[in-house]
Amino acid sequence: MSDVGQIVVGALIGYVIGMFPSADLVARIASRGSVDLRASGSGNPGGLNAARVLGKKWGLLVIVMDAAKGALAGVIGLALGDAGGYAAGTAVIAGHCWPVYNGFRGGRGVAAAGGSFFSVFPPMVPIDGVTTGVVAYLGKSSRLAIKVALVIWVVAAIVWWTADWSLWWGPEPSVGLVIYAVVGATMILARFTFSARDGASGL
Repeated sequence: MSDVGQIVVGALIGYVIGMFPSADLVARIASRGSVDLRASGSGNPGGLNAARVLGKKWGLLVIVMDAAKGALAGVIGLALGDAGGYAAGTAVIAGHCWPVYNGFRGGRGVAAAGGSFFSVFPPMVPIDGVTTGVVAYLGKSSRLAIKVALVIWVVAAIVWWTADWSLWWGPEPSVGLVIYAVVGATMILARFTFSARDGASGL
């Protein structure tokens, strides 16, 4: 399959996987249908809001499920080829943030992006973990930790591409890595900005 074909098919697969409503499903099970995360807490159908509204174990389950979506999309995309992996890893974030079935109102894509690191950008997994840990240790907010991680994601992608460093079991470090990082980080930042303008607080 050509690179263009990989990108089209990979993007479609990633978007469809990203739309899987992890938070809605968990909220329905945990509350027996009585809680709508979009109308509770920060209004975000994501792991941290689920933890606040439903309890920590349910929030953790949402985060794990969202991360699994990202990892799965990347794995399936890579089966098509490197371009398919980058496209799927990017599109799974879009599907999570803007699912067509819900009027394009989804989560913020943080866990889905983190999950995609496992298959598309493996070295970013420990880097992201250290970044989040350091910011948390310094007592800063989770929002700041995420924004710092987004910047590091893009910088790391550029470094890995220009230095041609190994992505371990991931794809070859091509310009697709940089596009995946820039577009993915931009989508997440856009969701945070959009939510802030709507008055939503928290994650």
